[in-house]
Amino acid sequence: MSTKEPENNEIRDIVKQKYGEAARIASQGKSASCCGPISSCGPGQKDVITSDLYSDAEAAALPETAVLASLGCGNPTALAELSPGEVVLDLGSGGGIDVLLSAKRVGPTGYAYGLDMTDDMLALAEKNRREAGAENVKFLKGHIEEIPLPDNSVDVIISNCVINLSSDKDRVLAEAFRVLKPGGRFAVSDVVVEGELPEAIRKDMEAYVGCVAGALDTDDYRAKLKRVGFVNAGIEPTRRYRFADLEGATCGAAAVAALSSEERERLDGRIMGAFIRAQKPAQATS
Repeated sequence: MSTKEPENNEIRDIVKQKYGEAARIASQGKSASCCGPISSCGPGQKDVITSDLYSDAEAAALPETAVLASLGCGNPTALAELSPGEVVLDLGSGGGIDVLLSAKRVGPTGYAYGLDMTDDMLALAEKNRREAGAENVKFLKGHIEEIPLPDNSVDVIISNCVINLSSDKDRVLAEAFRVLKPGGRFAVSDVVVEGELPEAIRKDMEAYVGCVAGALDTDDYRAKLKRVGFVNAGIEPTRRYRFADLEGATCGAAAVAALSSEERERLDGRIMGAFIRAQKPAQATS
């Protein structure tokens, strides 16, 4: 295995490939995991990161393919406290499930954008938008490190297990800060870790796509948010994972398989899905 850290372009290429495959799987009416069809993770095995995140009522109100293409690690729309009339941006919107749920919450006077770089996901999301009849929604093609929206244009930024996939998280957070209005809210679900992951895991490309290797340490996440200007940052664990549970999510990544039982025991419970909140300061009043 190479000792070189994956470059962002390398990660983008493999993410496009894997998530494009996931979009095609969902289009066929099958469930996908972070890295492919659920069936590839073993007979009857669920992807513990992405399964059972939405209520039956939420799922029933959306096109089936939007639910099947959901590869998140949480339900940011349920935690973001969206209000009618707000403008929401979903970073890495995939098949559109969180965008469509957000559009319902902000109502006809609000608006929901989805940003994704994968053509197959964008096509699926647009199909789901039409099927849902959502008029206050627009899907944009681009990278989360270069958000194609003006400064101070968004009330709330959400994201669902995507920021961990970028190797330039400082740029992602700086861009999120830029497009948020003064007083705007950052409210994302992501995979995080308490402490450091083994170096071999960090360098394993399959583990990156499986939503594990790119996870930031919780203290590092808070520091990065503060560095770009956010205030009131908080991280709330929503699910803690054991490495035995993560076998399916990482799709047999070599570095994960090579971990000793002692290494797995030390890491158990330290990798988690979490809800990350922060706020852009309001403009000072005179």
